[in-house]
Amino acid sequence: MPAAGVPIVNGGKEYPGKLTMFVSVTCIVAAMGGLIFGYDIGISGGVTSMDSFLLKFFPSVYRKKHADDSTNQYCQYDSQILTSFTSSLYLAALLSSLVASTVTRKFGRKWSMLFGGLLFMAGAILNGLAQAIWYLILGRILLGFGIGFANQAVPLYLSEMAPYKYRGALNIGFQLSITVGILIANVLNYFFAKIKGGWGWRLSLGGAVVPALIITIGSLCLPDTPNSLIERGNHDEAKAKLRRIRGVDDVDEEFVDLVNASEKSKLVEHPWRNLLQRKYRPHLSMAILIPFFQQLTGINVIMFYAPVLFNTIGFKSDASLMSAVITGGVNVLATLVSVYGVDKWGRRFLFLEGGVQMFICQIIVATCIGAKFGVNGTPGDLPQWYAIVVVLFICIYVSAFAWSWGPLGWLVPSEIFPLEIRSAAQSINVSVNMFFTFVIAQVFLTMLCHMKFGLFLFFAFFVLIMTIFVYFFIPETKGIPIEEMSRVWRQHWYWSRFVSDEDFPNGKSLEMNKGGVKNV
Repeated sequence: MPAAGVPIVNGGKEYPGKLTMFVSVTCIVAAMGGLIFGYDIGISGGVTSMDSFLLKFFPSVYRKKHADDSTNQYCQYDSQILTSFTSSLYLAALLSSLVASTVTRKFGRKWSMLFGGLLFMAGAILNGLAQAIWYLILGRILLGFGIGFANQAVPLYLSEMAPYKYRGALNIGFQLSITVGILIANVLNYFFAKIKGGWGWRLSLGGAVVPALIITIGSLCLPDTPNSLIERGNHDEAKAKLRRIRGVDDVDEEFVDLVNASEKSKLVEHPWRNLLQRKYRPHLSMAILIPFFQQLTGINVIMFYAPVLFNTIGFKSDASLMSAVITGGVNVLATLVSVYGVDKWGRRFLFLEGGVQMFICQIIVATCIGAKFGVNGTPGDLPQWYAIVVVLFICIYVSAFAWSWGPLGWLVPSEIFPLEIRSAAQSINVSVNMFFTFVIAQVFLTMLCHMKFGLFLFFAFFVLIMTIFVYFFIPETKGIPIEEMSRVWRQHWYWSRFVSDEDFPNGKSLEMNKGGVKNV
């Protein structure tokens, strides 16, 4: 038993197949579901830093922002109504993800994506035409319903379609789309903010129709996954689809395993209640703790409120939006590192390296902000070198998240759940993610006002805790077929006490060796 308690698993079954053009195109189209989530994250912080938007909907925040510069800069955006505009979406996404579980299981993954796109489109139109604050909140709720459906279905779809050897890279296409959506939103905010007449925010909010159309039209063109077809009793179609996806005729072994998993899942009458069984303790723990930790990295503080945050620490309005564009660009490029390395270096390496890098950067940013702003939030004149240092370390922090907890926070949960609990467990994963995204979005500006630069130390503490958690409790899942994934828990120093050989009567036992595992 290794000291860290985590076996490196490279073996198990090896299904024949290759990365076909059909699978590549299909996964790229499906991954575009991340655009709606990313666009919203990027657009929210941008419009809330536009004076014309604040003056129309949040005049008290506008007056506080333009008060005497000697006032506390930490508190200039502290408004519960303003944070409700941002956070209401994530509460709606939490609720809709629970409904999406049933839709995904009974009708297939692609229909959840379609519903998500249509709901998001309706919310975007309402926000773009908003005349009062209730328009905005209602539009945000519809956007949230759309994101709940999309985030439930897309990671599952990608994990089920991808050949296991390339599952990591293809699944991270979802996170890559999120980062592209954030970058596009930041760029649009920068230019729309310059429109004379102060109506650029309408284009920013209404522009969400475009990514909604992409996922809506894309979902209509996508095939169902073999897993979903088998789950709904279409075995012949599923086998034909599996042959096309894998690019080979010999898919019998994988098909039989998929059918066996489906038959086992049909014996489960109450997947939600089944999640509480002892043998699913590792899966339930990951479905809760991974999204919990992902939100407490502090990344959404940067991405939601990047323009607001940069404005608060002394950047002018245009400069703060441009700084958000820079961090958005870093986010996209660093996610490509994860696409390249996740199936080469493994999930654990990226988790651990990213955690250490984020921890160091948050300590440095807290020190920089604390040194200039103190506890009173009155920095005086800020030199250019200071601004460059803050943006530099925030970019290094963003890059660490973008190749670790960003993509892996969606990838790892989507690939570890057995079929019989997959939809329910993914709903818990999305719900926990959205709940803590809601909480962070709702309380961040108040926390910034009261905790000041200590807010970054708060998140640094959680990054330290989650890195320790990864080291001891998350096994390596690289190169394991998705229907064989339960075996990694049987080999783990801690989780093996909850998972016994009797839980896998059709599987062979695995014996540890230096290179990984072998069938015996």
